[in-house]
Amino acid sequence: MSAPDAQSSMTPEHSGAARITGTLHQKLVYSRRVRVLSAHLSAMIPPNARVLDVGCGDGTIDRVILDRRPDISIEGVDVLVRPQTQIPVHTFDGSTLPFPSASFDLVMFVDVLHHTTDPRVLLREAVRVAGAVLIKDHFREGFLAGPTLRFMDWVGNAHHGVALPYNYWSESQWNAAFRDLHWKMEETRKPDDLYPAPASWLFGRNLHFIARLRHEPASAAPARSN
Repeated sequence: MSAPDAQSSMTPEHSGAARITGTLHQKLVYSRRVRVLSAHLSAMIPPNARVLDVGCGDGTIDRVILDRRPDISIEGVDVLVRPQTQIPVHTFDGSTLPFPSASFDLVMFVDVLHHTTDPRVLLREAVRVAGAVLIKDHFREGFLAGPTLRFMDWVGNAHHGVALPYNYWSESQWNAAFRDLHWKMEETRKPDDLYPAPASWLFGRNLHFIARLRHEPASAAPARSN
């Protein structure tokens, strides 16, 4: 997934290493990741939904989801639009979604929000264009979680030249943001099957989550009794 921020700057040495590791990632990890994530995501999208995938990359995961779910439609936006894409992809500035209000039923963020300096910006935009979100991201929890997530992020994204701010949140930070922005949790999953054993022992271990949430305005929340 492309980051919704500016491109990163890498030295030639880092760029060469990124290309090598990126090639290995494509061969050893990417196809399994696409298959597993598309299965989870397609099962969590409501029937007949109009979906916007933010930071969609080339749309490969979206194409597999559409093969599983012909009842839905998916468009994408990205700051780095690839020469060839599997779905219609629009350019955006990384913060403002280029669509009128209520254009979609669901906004999807697949390993995108940790590429932003403040995920709340895009979560607020999702309220405007859809009012429901499907998020795949990370929990920074457990021993060496930060360095592990940084390594995975670099291997999967550096060769595309995208920015890597490594802005990983703990589970409590995610939950606090959801409460502050009035996002109500509807379904959650922890996809620890993204990697085969023994890689899953290092790169799984509850570092990943998928959540579907719906925006509940403060005025719609039940009043608290004293």
